[in-house]
Amino acid sequence: MKRRAVFLVSLLGLALAQVQVSFWHAMDGPAGRQIEAFAKAFNAEQTKYRVIPRYVGDYREAETRLIAALRTGTQPVLYQAEIAFFPRLVAEGRVVALDGKLGERPDDFYPAVWAYGIVNGHRYGLPFNTSTPVLYYNASVFRAKGLKAPKDWAAFEAAAERLSDRRRKGYIAVLESWTFESMVTSRGGSLVTEDGRPNFASPEAIDALAMLHRMAKKRTLIARRLAEAQFALLDFVRTKGMMVFASIANWPAAENYSFAFDLGVAPVPREKGGRVPMGGAQLVVLKGASPAQVEGALAFWRYLMRPANIAKWVEASYYVPVRKSALPYLQSFYAENPYRKAAFEQLAYAVPRPRVPDFVIWRVYLEEALEKSVKGGMDPRQALEEAQRKALEAR
Repeated sequence: MKRRAVFLVSLLGLALAQVQVSFWHAMDGPAGRQIEAFAKAFNAEQTKYRVIPRYVGDYREAETRLIAALRTGTQPVLYQAEIAFFPRLVAEGRVVALDGKLGERPDDFYPAVWAYGIVNGHRYGLPFNTSTPVLYYNASVFRAKGLKAPKDWAAFEAAAERLSDRRRKGYIAVLESWTFESMVTSRGGSLVTEDGRPNFASPEAIDALAMLHRMAKKRTLIARRLAEAQFALLDFVRTKGMMVFASIANWPAAENYSFAFDLGVAPVPREKGGRVPMGGAQLVVLKGASPAQVEGALAFWRYLMRPANIAKWVEASYYVPVRKSALPYLQSFYAENPYRKAAFEQLAYAVPRPRVPDFVIWRVYLEEALEKSVKGGMDPRQALEEAQRKALEAR
């Protein structure tokens, strides 16, 4: 009996001695389960730190919860910050600078991925989940119509017209900022100027929204708000729409449904010199963490960055690998279905999302403009100029 008591006391002492690292993330489904598995394995591998993961909703829900927690001092140690939200946290002084503490080889990371976490010459973000948008399409209907995945926007618009009839539409338009941003950057434009001002009424943005406006008038698209993203997925699965843009990381969730057709995945259509915006998030350590908790968060990140673990993450989530040394572990995964590589292949011409703190506010006005024009029939230039004015007034 005495031995058992001593054993229990020892276990209690070990638990109390461990540094607790709370980790809020926005991953559900297979990706969320993989994060849980990583935390469990990391905690079993060593006794100094204990990572406690918690799913707090999708990116925007997680942002709302974090803002509330920061007001009350109940924020986590480690947080998965969507890359448009990340600059705001840095600008508000909420994030711990991690200069010189990573201990990893920068040249093994893809340049755009590695550079994103550096703001004003200081390291604040830790690479974790990186994606690019891709075009999902009904490959069975494409074959029947003699169509190939469109490589530029004229071909995309023409394909949507050929694919549309009374029962179905060529394209499901989710009216949110990242998808629209990809339509602008792929035309060679940007939603933010080099000096950090909103650029919503640029020629490329007007051209992109004019295309969506035309397609709405021709009835070759189904328009969905961001809050209706689940309905957009069902539209696609039920063959009400033939094409939709989404993150490559949406693929595992889509696999929960039974497809009555062959799924095709292709890069975003681009004009010459066009780019695609990166998506995903950076891991950040929030102010209020103790030095020991900072070290624990970094130890867990280094564990996540092991090449074999990156491969496990990619296979569970379909995000792109952030390190070159992970590729040998993924050869069979990509060979099994070459479509899986569509997002990864776009890293060569990927650009960071706007690293302007106010962009998370501006995108609300942009999404309002998209809805007014596509669903409400407002002139594209007028809608974007109105969003531009609102964004400038909010500065």
